[in-house]
Amino acid sequence: MKRSAQKVLLALGAPLMFTACATLGPPQPPSLELPKPPSDLRAVRKGDRVILSWTIPTLTTDRQTVRSVGPTRICRELEAELTQCGTPVGEAAPQTVTAAPGFSRRKVAGSFVDTMPGQFESDNPSAFVTFAVEALNAGGRGAGLSNQVRVSLACTLPPPRDFGARVTSQGVVLTWTSELPAKGSTQPARYVYRVYRRPEGSQQQIPAGELPAAGERSFTLTDSSIEWEKTYEYRAETVTVIHQEDRAEVQVEGDDTPEVKVFAHDVFPPAVPSGLQAVFSGPGQRAFIDLIWAPVADVDLEGYNVYRHEEGSAPVKVNAEPLRTPAYRDASVVSGRNYLYSVSAIDVRGNESGRSEEAGEVVP
Repeated sequence: MKRSAQKVLLALGAPLMFTACATLGPPQPPSLELPKPPSDLRAVRKGDRVILSWTIPTLTTDRQTVRSVGPTRICRELEAELTQCGTPVGEAAPQTVTAAPGFSRRKVAGSFVDTMPGQFESDNPSAFVTFAVEALNAGGRGAGLSNQVRVSLACTLPPPRDFGARVTSQGVVLTWTSELPAKGSTQPARYVYRVYRRPEGSQQQIPAGELPAAGERSFTLTDSSIEWEKTYEYRAETVTVIHQEDRAEVQVEGDDTPEVKVFAHDVFPPAVPSGLQAVFSGPGQRAFIDLIWAPVADVDLEGYNVYRHEEGSAPVKVNAEPLRTPAYRDASVVSGRNYLYSVSAIDVRGNESGRSEEAGEVVP
């Protein structure tokens, strides 16, 4: 009986001993500390500069946390595909990605600005240069190239000249002059002038409009989408637009003009009302004169003011608050008098238009 119990215990214990031993695998080799190659390299060209950006790796190729941080090589070749970095055109300095206790590491962007040699620019709209980056550890070793991006080598043109801005009742009017080179009209590309505005204190670049860079000497563009009483910075650039049948359209931005600052101060009154008519009504009821006129279409219109006077006297405003509709009934009239009326428009900032042509009516 005792021997049977011992056999049962040994049988039950054997799997436990086997399981415990199975967790002790062979020792793991030390990590090579090779950062995983970035997979989100992006490139934007601006004139002769290419702005590269990517996410700095936080894991090694063996899925360990990166502890040995080195620089990032910048690779550039006039080839369709890079197989190795060759001679780097630059290096981005090491950046350590840290994390607060209890939180995962945040993503940190790496960046580099490469200035391309002037001889790289090409009249061939399909010419391009290829970029990649290689993340290294502190020992200068990497695990290979990132994803690769192509950048057009199309020629860019200088920015517009004499760029200026002024505030009008219609918005900010932007003007510039241009002298496109003779080859501009014969190249397999088209050019546009593009204008951006930036609210003061903000980095947001808002497109304000664009015009074809045709053969004109002078250009004018009105930005009507502003908000009054705000300050804006404007800049302009020449954009090379390349359309290829077998590929998507490519746009290459040229260099910027200096920024021009304007304060959009509204000192511009609404349009003067027109079509004023005065009609007397009185028999059998209290006498009054009805006024009607054509509405003013200004988007910032607050309302209207009505002015009245008799021959030889100065006009006097008869309404206490701006009228919201283009109509008014004057019940403060006296029999036997001839009244002359005019109307003005007023906007939300208190700018008042001139007065309309007068309309008169006699109270019998």
